[in-house]
Amino acid sequence: MEAGSSKARLAVACAIGGIVLGAAVVALHVAGPVAVPGLPPLDALRRRFHRRRRPVRVYMDGCFDMMHYGHCNALRQARALGDQLVVGVVSDDEITANKGPPVTPLNERMVMVGAVKWVDDVIPDAPYAITEDFMNKLFTEYNIDYIIHGDDPCLLPDGTDAYALAKNAGRYKQIKRTEGVSTTDIVGRMLLCVRERSVSDRHNHSSLQRQFSSGHGQKIDDSGSGSGTRISHFLPTSRRIVQFSNSRGPGPDSRIVYIDGAFDLFHAGHVEILRLARGLGDFLLVGIHTDQTISSTRGPHRPIMNLHERSLSVLACRYVDEVIIGAPWDISKDMATH
Repeated sequence: MEAGSSKARLAVACAIGGIVLGAAVVALHVAGPVAVPGLPPLDALRRRFHRRRRPVRVYMDGCFDMMHYGHCNALRQARALGDQLVVGVVSDDEITANKGPPVTPLNERMVMVGAVKWVDDVIPDAPYAITEDFMNKLFTEYNIDYIIHGDDPCLLPDGTDAYALAKNAGRYKQIKRTEGVSTTDIVGRMLLCVRERSVSDRHNHSSLQRQFSSGHGQKIDDSGSGSGTRISHFLPTSRRIVQFSNSRGPGPDSRIVYIDGAFDLFHAGHVEILRLARGLGDFLLVGIHTDQTISSTRGPHRPIMNLHERSLSVLACRYVDEVIIGAPWDISKDMATH
């Protein structure tokens, strides 16, 4: 008898609960959300949730002159600190005033930065130093949450910190500088190449003079084995290659396009040809020739950048899906079918 009474009470409680819940749903539909004492209104909770869901936008600027894989790695790290990366490219006039004239003009530097797969938007003619007006413009017009820079100091001609305003505003974040490469280092390699070529030319000229005056030949080592122009402190690791790589492969019905080359000193012309190649199919595979192959075809002083440096520059390009590191000069039938 007692068990039957308990079941009856449970049934009544469930029925009442269902009626109350149904009435609440109807009231919510007709009259809108009901405020609960001690809790924020539902609309406020909704707005707060959507604010939290807004993508975090980060900003990074730079000259990006003679852009290399170190720049790309900095942009990769900056992108990892937010959901969207906006990049400011410093104008030619600003670079000239602060560092001397750039090697690459603004329009080409814009192409290079825009082609990096971690970049979402590019701002041209960015100032070299972040002024208060420009910083407020970043926060209000571009919805920037944080300003990013590397851990190397960036000082203005008067010795002040170029990012002091962002730091004081609590909107500054820092990334690690990529070791082993810099624009100065690359220019040094190029100058060393020119200097050694000039010395070699003078040696050949004097040797020819001796041959014609004495009537006999002299052995000249033209193998280029003693060149030594490619001085790189870059240490390739599998981790860095994975960081730059795409995690996707071609689909079963994908049209795979293959293009190969040296891609030395990666520039805007390389970006354009890769963009056009990618437009011919669904998956772009790029072959990067070895240092030895390039030296044998273009001279002992080439390439300026070594194989792995060139591979990272190509991998960072948004139009590239995969690379072959050390691709052969000749495309065999076996390679074409696999």
